[in-house]
Amino acid sequence: MPTPTEQQRQAVARGLVDFLNASWTQFEAVAAVRSRLQGAGFIELPEGEAWNLQPGGKYFITRNMSTVVAFAVGGKYRPGGPFHVVGAHTDSPCLKLKPISKVNKHGFLNIGVQPYGGGLWHTWFDRDLTVGGRCLVERIQEVNGTPRKVIRSEVVRLSRPICRVPNLAIHLSRNVNADGFKVNLQEHMVPILATSTKEEQLQEPEDPTNSKDDSKATKQPILCPGEVRHAHHSLLVKLLAEQLQCRPEEIVDVELQLCDTQASTVAGAYNEFIYSGRLDNLCMCHCATEGLVGSLQAELAQDSIPL
Repeated sequence: MPTPTEQQRQAVARGLVDFLNASWTQFEAVAAVRSRLQGAGFIELPEGEAWNLQPGGKYFITRNMSTVVAFAVGGKYRPGGPFHVVGAHTDSPCLKLKPISKVNKHGFLNIGVQPYGGGLWHTWFDRDLTVGGRCLVERIQEVNGTPRKVIRSEVVRLSRPICRVPNLAIHLSRNVNADGFKVNLQEHMVPILATSTKEEQLQEPEDPTNSKDDSKATKQPILCPGEVRHAHHSLLVKLLAEQLQCRPEEIVDVELQLCDTQASTVAGAYNEFIYSGRLDNLCMCHCATEGLVGSLQAELAQDSIPL
């Protein structure tokens, strides 16, 4: 196999960086892989139905918006033939929002989070953070020609920094360099979203005319009315609604995590490093996808199923 040129190596590295920047959450990672597979001619299969697989065919399925399985059927494949399998996980260690994330401490609006996976939690301090994940959103959709309310699961990302986990000033932690800093996840890892003062100043007064509006009932979510707005800061729900282009009350549930807004990049004096979070295990997800797509010309002539 010929040695790749520097230009080829850089192209591979930048392909990974583009994938990392598109995949702040596992839901975005699956969406990116799905798009790549469709662009390579793969056909998406409905998991709950019978499949009509053909030799030389390229297929994939997704589940829960967080898992994707792709495979190709070799042109000479026969039942009982070999499978060539590679696997990777789309999720990465992160701080997920608690089911009830609404926290108020010392005049600040905070976000309650919990650790997911084995993370280096001290690296989350003093970062420009935001939230991403997915929301269950009430939408109007035509069913057999009749507009009906449906609940859709939609990927969401707030691209700008909205919160931060600050370090304590050295004046208030004189011994931190000598004794080290032991992170208490419940006390220290409570991101600041806003000040209570600013929230009170900008709080919109409730319209008293709505209390007697009979049409209001038709605007209420069909699942867990008001639960999301009580479980999470209304400011956060409002930001999500703006991104999703819906009303706050139409968001009926959320699955969110903190995300670092700093972009992944190729770096170093000789451009030989990749600076990024989530390399565990998005690097493998990208390599597995590109490896499968790149090997198809040879694999489709074989008697195996690469998966």
